[in-house]
Amino acid sequence: MIVYDLHCNNGHRFEGWFGSSSDYQMQRDRGLVDCPECGSNLVDKAPMAPAVAQKGNRGSTQAPASEGAQLSNAPMPPEVAEALTKLAKAQAKAIESSQWVGDKFAEEARSQHYGEKDEAPIHGKATREEAENLAAEGITVAPLLFPISDPDKLN
Repeated sequence: MIVYDLHCNNGHRFEGWFGSSSDYQMQRDRGLVDCPECGSNLVDKAPMAPAVAQKGNRGSTQAPASEGAQLSNAPMPPEVAEALTKLAKAQAKAIESSQWVGDKFAEEARSQHYGEKDEAPIHGKATREEAENLAAEGITVAPLLFPISDPDKLN
């Protein structure tokens, strides 16, 4: 999923979640992206600051969000920043004991579900279609709330 900060021609800012950048463009071109405040479908992406992930093998040198780190280009209530920080820490802890399987997530999840492999916590990449197919087969999947990097590609 891709999250975009959007704005309409009346100056209202809002967030939109899309399966891909091409999904956003197709929906926008067809007039399907509307401002939740005024209903305008004259919507564009708002300028966003890039989220640059910290190198995985380094300790944190940045203050956590609850201590004033900027997570948005608009003021964020302290309780929201604190909740995001807690969620990010919970996700990091959850995947500590999980094995990265990369693009083979769907294949590995099926192998475990159908008893071809021992069950073990895994995380990796799956397309929206792959995730929907897994769920339709009764295989438990959940998206990670915060993006992570392939450990083999970290410096």
